[in-house]
Amino acid sequence: MNIVEFKNVSRTYTVGDHEQKALDGIDLSLEKGKFIVVLGPSGAGKSTLLNLLGGLDSPTEGTITVNGKDISKLSRDELAEYRAGYVGFVFQSYNLIPTLTVRENVELVREIAPDALDTMKMLEAVGLEDHAKKFPSELSGGEQQRVSIARALAKNPEILLCDEPTGALDSETGAVVLNVLISMAKSYGKTVVVVTHNQNIAKIADGVVRVKNGKIKSFETQDSPASVWEVEW
Repeated sequence: MNIVEFKNVSRTYTVGDHEQKALDGIDLSLEKGKFIVVLGPSGAGKSTLLNLLGGLDSPTEGTITVNGKDISKLSRDELAEYRAGYVGFVFQSYNLIPTLTVRENVELVREIAPDALDTMKMLEAVGLEDHAKKFPSELSGGEQQRVSIARALAKNPEILLCDEPTGALDSETGAVVLNVLISMAKSYGKTVVVVTHNQNIAKIADGVVRVKNGKIKSFETQDSPASVWEVEW
């Protein structure tokens, strides 16, 4: 079942007297519970695609439907409600609050998410239940990223959007983080979309979207993607 539908979506930005098309008439369908990788060079439109799907921006043209709801014409307040209820975000920077414990960082989502999941269950899902009382400074980079994943999952989102989530990690730690994300798609039925420059991540994805010059050049699906542990990083 498709959870996301982009139909003829364009996004144009105006800088001074110049107009630049970050996305140019793209069509894209994503299935529920899949691990999707978006690849492309800098300036290709990857981040714009992620921002539109996450409700951080709106298209200039076209429609974006998520779980049967057209989000392309929502107001600012409606987009905020959509982000709170439907989307979890994981970025290269962990965005943890240093004065709060691991558990407290994850529990923050209860203030905005109407159907937040149990904090300790989410920490258990990413293998950090024993670190709940620690502060971010006491964790490794990979552990901090897993806390940010637990926080995103605690919102109970339909879609998990990840922008270069392993960019600041070494290859071994990055593989651990990616394995957590894949398990979220398979075990929790979340649609996980990862934007990256790392070609190796394509080998472990259910689907690979290749973007160039604001257009989707290809969308390849894989019935039997490689395991994280089978890939040389």
